[in-house]
Amino acid sequence: MRIAVGSRNPAKLEAVRESLQGYPALRDAEVVGVVVGSDVSEQPMSLDETMRGAMNRAEKAFALGPCALAVGIESGLVHIPNTKSGYMNVGVVSFFDGKRHHLGLGPGFEYPPDVIRLVLKDGIDINQAYFRLGLSGKEKVGSEEGAIGLLTKGRLPRKEYVKIAVMMALIHIENSGLYCPAKTNI
Repeated sequence: MRIAVGSRNPAKLEAVRESLQGYPALRDAEVVGVVVGSDVSEQPMSLDETMRGAMNRAEKAFALGPCALAVGIESGLVHIPNTKSGYMNVGVVSFFDGKRHHLGLGPGFEYPPDVIRLVLKDGIDINQAYFRLGLSGKEKVGSEEGAIGLLTKGRLPRKEYVKIAVMMALIHIENSGLYCPAKTNI
């Protein structure tokens, strides 16, 4: 079985590979990264935009075929009242089987207010803000430990953070009988 991931980001690819090891039907899958766009802004600024980005990546990766499943992973900012910056980061994962999306969310966390101010003021992404503020010496911190890895002092690197959202999306696949199109009035 081949699973295409709509990214070549090493943290995302390893998150998918490692997560699949816990699922007997998927553990031997060949996981390949493909370059696709999200068709959303570089820094998604809402849950809807972040979800659309993940779904778009999954659909585009699937269209490149051949694969049994495709995965889209997108992180974005979501306005959350009562936070210090007004926003939290959430990760969205979409597994796409050619017909339906199977979605999962990761936990939310807040970036430092100076990071958010720079993102909002200059329209840049988190990687660029972290680099510009001197919080990371790496221009693409999201491809490695991620800002979450820096903020948690290495306790939760980006790969592990993404794995949580991957497993949340896999709930639908592992329990497909519970998530098939409902014939209820709910």
